[in-house]
Amino acid sequence: MTVRVVLVDDQTLVRTGFRLVLEETADIEVVGEAADGVQALDVVDRTRPDVVLMDVRMPGLDGIEATRRIRSGPHPARVIILTTFDLDEYVLAGLRAGASGFLLKDALAADLISAVRVVVAGESVVAPSVTRRLIAHYLGSAPATPAAAGRLSVLTGREREVLTLVTRGLSNAEIAAALCLSESTVKTHLGRILAKLDLRDRVQAVILGYECGLVEPTR
Repeated sequence: MTVRVVLVDDQTLVRTGFRLVLEETADIEVVGEAADGVQALDVVDRTRPDVVLMDVRMPGLDGIEATRRIRSGPHPARVIILTTFDLDEYVLAGLRAGASGFLLKDALAADLISAVRVVVAGESVVAPSVTRRLIAHYLGSAPATPAAAGRLSVLTGREREVLTLVTRGLSNAEIAAALCLSESTVKTHLGRILAKLDLRDRVQAVILGYECGLVEPTR
């Protein structure tokens, strides 16, 4: 299977760099580019990509609104938010808009390629060292609310444990080791958590975990 990718960034050199990296692989094809959100919507509509690499700060329609429209549109490609800074308030907004994760623009080539493959497989790019810190930074200042915490009442004790470890940024393998479970069992628990809480993916689970106070924010 060839993964079809659209690059969205207002800097031509950035798009060129990403294109060169991605097209070194046999299973990824860059099918379009856009310099702003309006162009992105048009390119996505015409090319129907699997994944969109989306800059946040662009003239006209920004990456957040473009992500929201893509994810709610007729061709809801997976979106990876691109940012220059690892503590950028726009990133969390992008995740809430439906993005599957985010990458720093100076990410290693291998990380970029891996991220594309991960999100097209239906997973999310949640880097424990960066994403967790960002979410904690922007959600941590607000105390957990009873309404948010009350959503967790539908979970079993084990499911709550799994959600807590997901919120801390652990991978399925790390959760399995911590709870003495198989990875397949962890995956099953995670699937049930997402279904019970009406969550789209792992990113939304992490955000909800912080909103519910499962993990204390780090500064």
